[in-house]
Amino acid sequence: MLDLAVFGSLFLTLFVIMDPPGITPIFLALTSGRPAKVQRRMAWQAAAVAFGVITVFGLCGRQILAYLHISTPALMIAGGLLLLLVALDLLTGKTEEPTQTKDVNAALVPLGMPLLAGPGAIVSVILAVQHAQGFTGQISVWAAIAAIHVVLWLVMRFSLVIIRVIKDGGVVLVTRLAGMMLSALAVQQIINGVTQVVSGA
Repeated sequence: MLDLAVFGSLFLTLFVIMDPPGITPIFLALTSGRPAKVQRRMAWQAAAVAFGVITVFGLCGRQILAYLHISTPALMIAGGLLLLLVALDLLTGKTEEPTQTKDVNAALVPLGMPLLAGPGAIVSVILAVQHAQGFTGQISVWAAIAAIHVVLWLVMRFSLVIIRVIKDGGVVLVTRLAGMMLSALAVQQIINGVTQVVSGA
């Protein structure tokens, strides 16, 4: 029923791009100070939003990008700029006053998109769906997409235990570290987008 080669290839590709271990400090930074119930809700909301975005682009991504006249490099640069804004907030401590609006926004943006469902993951899924052969290939692709999102949810859900261990001082340290990591990731994404524009010119 499953083509293990297709499943394994896409799962590993998305694992590297979406980086479940690397999302942990960023998730901890964005959820610190929230009640446990809100943190758990943010974990599944972020995974659900990412899955929804990936599903939409997997089904009709090429048509969406073509209709809006958006190139892949433009998508990468825009995502990088958005991540850079979030990284600056983490570095300056502006995310330390949690509100209900912030709770919802953090789960949707930047966690769900573009951090998890970013340009790299979107393009990989579009190509995988396009190149999948037959019913078995399509099932394998969508099984890999579902599996990686389950992994993401589990990682974020159980990373909340870390908050209880490291306490407030550790959370501040993790927040600053996450800001540095996220800013580097954002700049690299912008560089990759610009590089593609230059090489395609």
